[in-house]
Formats: sequence, C-alpha cells, structure tokens
Amino acid sequence: MAHGRDIKIISGNSNISFAESVCQNIGLRICNSSVTTFSDGEISVSLFESVRGSDVFIIQSTCSPINDHLMEMLIMVDACKRASASRITVVIPYFGYARQDRKAKSRDPISAKLVANLITSAGADRVLTMDLHASQIQGFFDIPVDNLHGTPLFTDYYHKKFGTDNLSDVIVVSPDIGSVSRSRAFALKMGLGLAIVDKRREKANQAEVMNIIGDVEGKRVILFDDMVDTAGSLCEAANALVELGATEIYACASHGVLSGAALERIGNSPITELVFTDTIPYRGGDGGTKKIKYLTAAPLFAEAIKRIFEEVPLSTLFR
Repeated sequence: MAHGRDIKIISGNSNISFAESVCQNIGLRICNSSVTTFSDGEISVSLFESVRGSDVFIIQSTCSPINDHLMEMLIMVDACKRASASRITVVIPYFGYARQDRKAKSRDPISAKLVANLITSAGADRVLTMDLHASQIQGFFDIPVDNLHGTPLFTDYYHKKFGTDNLSDVIVVSPDIGSVSRSRAFALKMGLGLAIVDKRREKANQAEVMNIIGDVEGKRVILFDDMVDTAGSLCEAANALVELGATEIYACASHGVLSGAALERIGNSPITELVFTDTIPYRGGDGGTKKIKYLTAAPLFAEAIKRIFEEVPLSTLFR
C-alpha cells in the first residue's frame, strides 16, 4: 500500500453531517462528489475532482437503508480505485450485518464475512470502524482493520456527570452475557462494580429477563452496550433493575440503530437518559424521545484518519 501524497475525504449519503464534522476536525473539506440514483434505482457515483495519488477516506455508515448505503460504499471504492487513488480506507462508523457473524443454526449464512469479502474485492486497502458487535469480525477481512472504541467518550461523559470521587452508589450493568467483556472494560475505566443481566431470547428482537447477577439495590445504574436496535432488551433490563431496587437508570451505547418501536419503548421505560455517539444519524425528529443524548465521535475518527495517513500508531486512542 503506497502512501498517498495528501488526504481526500469522500462521503456517502448515510451520515453527511458526521463526515463534515470529521473534516472540520482535520481542517479539510469533503471532496466534490455526487452519489445519486437513476430512475430504476441504480446508484450513480461521480467524482468531480482528482484523487490520483491521494490517500482517500470514504466515510459511510452502513445503517438503514443498509443495502443502499452498502452498495453506495462499494461503488465509491471502485470509482476511487479506477481513478488511481494511492490508498483507499473505508471509514465505517457503524458496521451493518455485524450481528450475523456466525451460524446460529443450520444453513445460516455468515453475512458479516460476505460483507467483508465485498469490501475487500471492491478494492479497499483498509477499514476504520468503531465498536464492532463481535471483535472476531476483524479476522473476516484480509486487509488491516482498526476498530476504535467509544468507551473513552462515555467514561469522560459520566465522570463529568457524576464526578470522580463519590461513586459508591453507581454500578455498571451489562444488559446481556454477550456484552460482559465490553461492560467490564468500561467499569474498570470508571472504577465501578459490575452486574449482569441474564436473559433468555425466545425469538428475534424479543428478550425475556431472567435474573440479575449482582447487587443493584439503592444504586444508580449505567447500562452499557454496543448498540440499541429495537430497545426491547434494554428496556426489559431497565424494568428488572427497577424492580430490584435501582434508584436511577442511565444507559449508553455506541450505535443508536433505533428501529421499529424503539423510540416508544425508550419513552415509556424507566430509563432517565440514553446516550449514543453520532455514528448513526438520529432520525426520530421532533416526535422522538427527549431522553436521548448524542456525543460526537468525529474528533476520535479525525485523529485516527490523521494517524493512518501519517503512519503512526493508533494504540494511544484506546487508552
């Protein structure tokens, strides 16, 4: 992978405001390009300035409508490759299809691996993303993958909110067994204890809370996860925690997918505040719940992009 002579940032349609914020933090502008559709739905990509010999960073979250945004990304990669870009980094703040990372039952596809193959085959040289649902997805790629973490953003936010001294009545809770490792890392950075919600998922997008491992009585709770989709699991966990004596329920996740009846569930839940990063744009509008707050991850991605271009380590961004 040859080092490019300069940085060129191109944005798809999934999260233009995020791409603009990343550019502002770097001190650049988004390249002049167009991503449109023909009358039959085919995607058309046009680059209106040269990317020859440049380090190109294509910013595109694969959020809803996920297939359209994924196809946009692949075509943008192909366009840059054919325009003689020196190196192409696909910046995917939210990586869709990440939950299909294994065969849960017979004859299941592993769609996350398929998406990895598509991105590599299109011509991407590396991937920059944040909080993959399953860390092993990094191994699905045959190109370098940098998986940033939103934990430092949430740690700073809650330290400012609760202070750093008297946190004896605050505890971190993992909403399911699968989130224990990331919740434990967050709890260690916060200097807090950890509890776990043990749940049984009867079918897709539905969850039944079975038990709470740990003592939450009389405590303020921070539910920590990587994403919130329909919010069923999160709200069921919040209800169970209140029944067991938790005084306040806070929640945070890197990616606010918020599909289906998520906003209604969150609005009716005992959750006091739910914090996301802006990897996925908020589409709730004025009718959305006032409990939701967003932190920007743009400075984190901007620093990562600069370090990739300068070929210096990204490891300090994880501290």
